[in-house]
Amino acid sequence: MMVVLASLFPPTASIPIHTVVQLGGNLNRTYLLWGYLIKHLIPPFVIGAIIGVIAGAQIFVSLPTAILQGLLGVVMVIFTWMPTLGRFGSTQNRFAILGFCGTFLGMFVSATGGIIAPFVASVSTDRRNHVATFSILMVIVHLFKLLAFGMLGVTMAPYLPLMGAMLASASIAIYFGNKILHRMPEKNFRMIFKVTITILAIRLIWHALKENGLFL
Repeated sequence: MMVVLASLFPPTASIPIHTVVQLGGNLNRTYLLWGYLIKHLIPPFVIGAIIGVIAGAQIFVSLPTAILQGLLGVVMVIFTWMPTLGRFGSTQNRFAILGFCGTFLGMFVSATGGIIAPFVASVSTDRRNHVATFSILMVIVHLFKLLAFGMLGVTMAPYLPLMGAMLASASIAIYFGNKILHRMPEKNFRMIFKVTITILAIRLIWHALKENGLFL
């Protein structure tokens, strides 16, 4: 989604649009899987997210996005395939740091779910715990980002029809995806998750290298 939006709109529009659509989608998933939430992860994540969005709002779209994307891609690969690294320190401190990183980087890269997902996977015993908890954490990230965009004077009124259509189609996809999630074997979910995150990470790294002139 972010690739398509970035090719059609400037970052000051594509990132807020992506944020709104992802907020709606993750709210939908959170509602459907509320009973599977790992609730004690939420407070430390919120604290970190508040600090991250305040810091990120000060320098919105002024950092080299390509470099951030490359670093994000490398981190995604490491923590996806070496999950024990995603259990450093106490759980509260780890998710407070994650809340900071997710919202801070999200102000520039927007699609930061890939860095949060591996950490959630490391503490989730069930695929539904994973999806539910990941969804609520992304709700927090996107909500704080929207508040920051509003304070920065970013207007999204011209894109309301587009965002409405995207939210409607996302709701349909989530409805069917939720049914598949409950039926999918745990082992299959874990492997699909790892492969998907790796593909997304490789794309981010390739884009970063290309933007820095290492690929034609």
